[in-house]
Amino acid sequence: MSTVRTEAAQGPGALRLVDSRTTGPASVDFTEYVAAMSVHCPYLAPSVRHGLTGWTVYEAVGEPSAVEAEVFRLGVEFAERVRGLAKRPRGSLVCENIAVFGAGREVLAWPHWALKNLYAPVGVMFGKFPTGEQGTDHLGRQVPEPPVSFLVVRAAVPVRDPRFLSRTPDLAATVAASADDGRDVFAAQRLPRTWTKVKRWAQRRLPDRQRAEGRQP
Repeated sequence: MSTVRTEAAQGPGALRLVDSRTTGPASVDFTEYVAAMSVHCPYLAPSVRHGLTGWTVYEAVGEPSAVEAEVFRLGVEFAERVRGLAKRPRGSLVCENIAVFGAGREVLAWPHWALKNLYAPVGVMFGKFPTGEQGTDHLGRQVPEPPVSFLVVRAAVPVRDPRFLSRTPDLAATVAASADDGRDVFAAQRLPRTWTKVKRWAQRRLPDRQRAEGRQP
């Protein structure tokens, strides 16, 4: 597996590190939230029990465009970490979370969509959980609002995860057939590592109706 480097965020200091990676960050208590989310994800409780769920916490201190770029860069960094850990024992339980104080859906949406499309072929899944939103799972059950916005980066489970992607059937099919062959995901798509160009590529991959309406993913 190759090492992937991306362009630095547009402007220094877009995110300030609050808590380095830990299974229990000091700045925010995720205990109750994780317990509630375990109802919706059967892998979460065993992942936590084996110390395979990590949290890294940041604070957004830059302009939204710079924060968006930095979130993407971190998503790539953690995806590559997950790719390496997924090959170890209990690799399917590996889950890394990038939490960002002061961030909402507007700076998570495009990095999340781009990362999903880049890494689906190699078996890495992403989820976004912004504050201010209370969604539902694939069974229609209400999902609790998180205490701080975050992105999930985890190993894919190809036999189960396509059900979470019913609105994007092409992406669901990619995850179902995913296997990590060690590829450089940027080279595979003939993409440069600059966020502005990756974002344009991601915009072209939106479902036709959503793209026509100019909506975020």
